[in-house]
Amino acid sequence: EVMHKNIGELSRGNRQRVGLAHALMGNPEILILDEPTSGLDPNQVLEVRSLIKQIGKTHTVIISTHILSEVEMLCGRVIIISGGKKVADSPTEELREHFGNSSEVQICVSGGSAEDAEKIFRGINGVSKIHSSFHDGKIEFRISVEKNIEIRPELAKACVQNDLELFEMQQKKNSLEDVFRSLTSARDGVENENEEK
Repeated sequence: EVMHKNIGELSRGNRQRVGLAHALMGNPEILILDEPTSGLDPNQVLEVRSLIKQIGKTHTVIISTHILSEVEMLCGRVIIISGGKKVADSPTEELREHFGNSSEVQICVSGGSAEDAEKIFRGINGVSKIHSSFHDGKIEFRISVEKNIEIRPELAKACVQNDLELFEMQQKKNSLEDVFRSLTSARDGVENENEEK
């Protein structure tokens, strides 16, 4: 269908494919891709990601990107660079576990005041921060939890013991984006301090 077209006439997604095919012609051991899905529509993004996964089975693929959700989908190892210095280099899951300081539990309840419920939840071991908001007559809490502490059973028990009606509870693990923000903002803070001196 597109074999006889000039490359300039191709869609951006097809141009990406041609670029990948061209890069693979010499059968390189390592393929370096810079923002491989930038500017593509959602369907093209899925196609290019699928192609990168296929290539990754037989070649080492290095991806430079700011789309961290894409890194989580495609990469087995992550290197984070901040201020020109490497601040992390680990397998993706290990990086999230090692550098993620906390996770978050989101809980939605009714049947009491936000202040009372917050006081009850603050008494649970492992709770580090609580943020509350109101939606549709219910109180939603985002509870930051210290690393490796499971508080959901205690939250459920506290709801039962205090006549709070529990509508929803889910745990949100640190994403690569959370880790990146934590590592690079900490580094930015150090650089800002050094600039002030």
